[in-house]
Amino acid sequence: MSLASIELRDLKLQTQIGTYGPGAIIPEQHLLDLTLWIDAKLVLISKDMMQNVFDYDPLIIEINRLAEDCHYETQERLMTRITEACAKYSEIKAMDIGLRKLPVYAGSGSLGVRLSVDSLTLNNLRSSSPSE
Repeated sequence: MSLASIELRDLKLQTQIGTYGPGAIIPEQHLLDLTLWIDAKLVLISKDMMQNVFDYDPLIIEINRLAEDCHYETQERLMTRITEACAKYSEIKAMDIGLRKLPVYAGSGSLGVRLSVDSLTLNNLRSSSPSE
């Protein structure tokens, strides 16, 4: 099977992550990178019709809803919830997700977590109930 990818880069999430004490550097932005690996037949299409491609718009809406849903202690928890949301789409065969915050120190730098999820892991998520 040939694969194609849908790439989302630098999506600024409206979210609150972490607990910060006095004098701590509080991130101004949380940026999401997401690569979704799908069957190439959803890109190599003979007719220009939405039903022939993967409609990512509902997923983007869900990602933004999850980001705004609650206060997160960790980037990892939000990433887990986004991964679970992606697993609901059988068209997604594998994915790479990265979430980073900035600035990190003295007004510069970014710090993030990146995760690659294969088809076996996605299928396991599909067959289990979402974690809370």
